[in-house]
This record gives sequence, structure tokens and C-alpha cells, in this order.
Amino acid sequence: MIDLKAFEVWFITGSQHLYGEETLKLVAEHSQQIAKGLDNDPQTPVRIVYKPVVKTPEEIYATLQEANTTKNCIGIITWMHTFSPAKMWIRGLSILQKPLLHLHTQFNRDIPWSSIDMDFMNLNQSAHGDREFGFIVSRMRKNRKVVVGHWQDPEVLAQINAWARAAAGWHDWQGAKFARIGDNMRYVAVTEGDKVEAELKFGYSVNTYGIGDLVKVIDGISDDAINTLLAEYEATYTMTADLLKGGAKHASVYEAAKIELGLKKFLEDGGFKGFTDTFEDLHGMIQLPGIAAQRLMAAGYGFAGEGDWKTAALVRAFKVMGSGLKGGNAFMEDYTYHFDPNNELVLGSHMLEIDASLANGKAALEIHALGIGGKADPARLVFNVAGGAALNASIIDMGNRFRLLINEVEAVEPQNDLPNLPVARVLWKPYPDMKTGCAAWIYAGGAHHTAYSQNLTAEHLQDFADIAGLEFIRIGKDTRLDQLRNELRWNDASYK
Repeated sequence: MIDLKAFEVWFITGSQHLYGEETLKLVAEHSQQIAKGLDNDPQTPVRIVYKPVVKTPEEIYATLQEANTTKNCIGIITWMHTFSPAKMWIRGLSILQKPLLHLHTQFNRDIPWSSIDMDFMNLNQSAHGDREFGFIVSRMRKNRKVVVGHWQDPEVLAQINAWARAAAGWHDWQGAKFARIGDNMRYVAVTEGDKVEAELKFGYSVNTYGIGDLVKVIDGISDDAINTLLAEYEATYTMTADLLKGGAKHASVYEAAKIELGLKKFLEDGGFKGFTDTFEDLHGMIQLPGIAAQRLMAAGYGFAGEGDWKTAALVRAFKVMGSGLKGGNAFMEDYTYHFDPNNELVLGSHMLEIDASLANGKAALEIHALGIGGKADPARLVFNVAGGAALNASIIDMGNRFRLLINEVEAVEPQNDLPNLPVARVLWKPYPDMKTGCAAWIYAGGAHHTAYSQNLTAEHLQDFADIAGLEFIRIGKDTRLDQLRNELRWNDASYK
């Protein structure tokens, strides 16, 4: 699991010298209590760190400059306890490179009706201090999230925590490296994209490595290391006797373990956070990495098949944002449909590589022919995925911008056995319904590959899109096709 507590969000309060030292002392005390309260909330995924109250343009600039250069600072929360003239914030905000959340709150929840006086009013001016700050952020066209309400309100805390997870996902992309082992699947459009623009916009790099580079590492894996991993397989998964040592298919499992260890070493040595491969480009490899991709995803790496580097990067971001939450995040593909008018369903799967962190119960390690790619029968984990709320997300290169598209879905428990389908699989109902959900996805240009999440919500993804400067399109329970098509037209006009 990725430890989000290694990250900090700075709590910065704005004021000015107009009110005198006694008022500023109370501002600092209140700010420290709020920061401590946010930090101590058990659902807060990161550390919330109090920073001294800023009262001048110089203090604001210095604090935001420090936030930019502090490695483990992933964002800032601002709050105007009193009135903080917004021209003081211009230089600081102009250099700010970290995500911003504007908390519109006040220290006291209630107005003290019987004792309120002008001293109280001068101290507790968030109602108009935050409006002054909000104007300058809007005037400067800075992306941010605005959260309104008392700082102890559970709904407010949940909104802050969703943004903090999105900020962690964004932070993890900065300087990240993703390996494209081989090239894109031939003639496929949606998995391609502008890697140079992605690095400029998202901060991560994607570079291609030859299969020979990986095969050399795989061939160097020791028998002892392979046997240790085989013992882990046997202890973790259901396996038939013919897969165990001495069995007719044991050689395939042995080769799969060798590939996993080699691929893991390749990624570790290169400092990669994810990878993609393609079944069309496996020269020198005996079988396609099946269980290797599944287990490396479960360990936190991003992955997508067939050269799809955008989805591999998105899966990694999901892993970071969802760390510590119940449920998993994985590479996924809409594979086939059940068009029963009384029970319309999508069957999601892939040839081999669905993350075992989604498994409902104990997964089975199996060997089967792939029927594509012309390689030896690969090992893979076979399992069903549990029902419940989930979402699919896709990043698409639209030529003049990247689009993040999500469809909220409801996964359902398998209603029939699938004895002849030797892959991991999940069934879901797209919102708002099958016809609308699928049509909306296609109108929006959504890819056939997605990142599938059991623990992230549209709010997490909206926050992430805002931080990343991504166009965001949501297909959910309230989606109407005519409205969505208008939204797409308006967005096209806006980005031109």
C-alpha cells in the first residue's frame, strides 16, 4: 500500500496587520486548532500542517515559494480568518505550482447571539474575507477547489479528504516514468497519443524499451528466487495438481514466475511506476505476462495492455488516490454485452491482466491457451469481482486537449457460472442505463480500455481533473444524452 501519510498539505491562513497583535494572536490560535482538527480526523489521508499566518505580500510570496520547493508538500489549503486584501496574494499565487483548496469556513460554528460585538465581528470576517480572496483567484484564472461549511462538519471533511487524495495522485505523476515495452497494437487509434504533450501537461514521461532489454533481465533471474515465488503462489492461490512441481503444466507456472520477477526487477531498476506491453511484440519471451501484470498492479504499479500508456498512468494515479480505502483499482476493458431487456449488463475483462486486488474471494491460478499472439499458454489468475458501486475512467487525447471521461456503474454479483471463460471478470450496469451510458461513452470518444475503481468517486476524479487541467465529462445517474451532447459541443467551442 502506498503511504499517503508521507505527504503534507499546508494550512495557510490570511490576515493583515490592521487588527492589532491581540487579534492576530487569536487568528493564529484558531488556525492551529483547525489544522490540528483536520490532521487528527481519522479519514484524512495525508498530514495537515499548520503554517504561520501570512499578513503581507512578502510573507505570502515566501510561504508559497517554500510550498513549491518542499518535496513532500502536495498542496495548500487557504482560509481568510479576517479580511486579507487580495492584492497581497497576486505575486504569491502567480508562482504557486501546487494544488489549491480554498476552505470557506469560520472558527466558530454559531453566532454568539447574546455576546456578539464589534471585536467578535472584526476577528471573524471569513464571510467577506474569503470572498475577497476568491475574487483574485478567479481573476487570475487559477484552478482550485472551494469547500464551504464549518471545519468540523463531516461533509466538509469528506470534501477536503477527496481533494487531498486527488492532490496525492497528481503529485505522484510529477517526474514519474512509465515504460512502454514494445509499441502500440497495430492500427489502434485510441491507445495512441502525444507523449510529449502528456509530459508537458502531466509531468510524467513515457519511453519505449525493446523486448530484448526485458528478456535479458528475465534470463538473469535465479532458480532460488523463482522457487520462492512459486511457494508464494501455492500459498496464495487455488492451484490444481498439474500446476505443482512435477505436474504436466508446471513449466508454464515456472516461466510465469520467472517473467514476474524479471519484470519487477526491470521496473525497480528503471524507477518506473507503471508499464504497458502488447501481445504483438514479445520477441524472445515464451508467454505473455499474465499473472505478472496482475500481481504487479496489485503491488501498486500502473498497467494497461497493448501499448496504452495513458491508461497505465491513470491506473497508477488511481492506486495512489485509493490507497488505504476498501476496494481495488485496476486495468479494465468493456469486453462483451448481455442485452437482455430485463437485465442489461456489461462483462468487463481482458485477455489476462485484471488486477487480483479486485478478486471476490480466493483467485485460482490457471494455465490456458490464449488464442492470440502465437505464444505459449500463459498463466493467469481467474476470479469474479464483487458487486457494488464502481466507476470506469478513460483519458483520451482529443488533439487539442486531453479529456477525462468517467462512467459511474453498479457492479453485480455473477448470476451464472462461466466454466469456459478462463479470465478474471466483472459484471456491471452502466448509469443511467445501458443504452444511455454506452451511447454517451461513445459520443464522448471514450476508449475501450479503462481504469476501474471500487473506491474512488466522481468527486475524486473531478478534483483530479481540476488539478491537472483536464476536461472532465461524467456519465452518471442523472445523465441525459441531449444535455451531454450539448456539453461536448460547448467544450469543443471553449477549447478552440
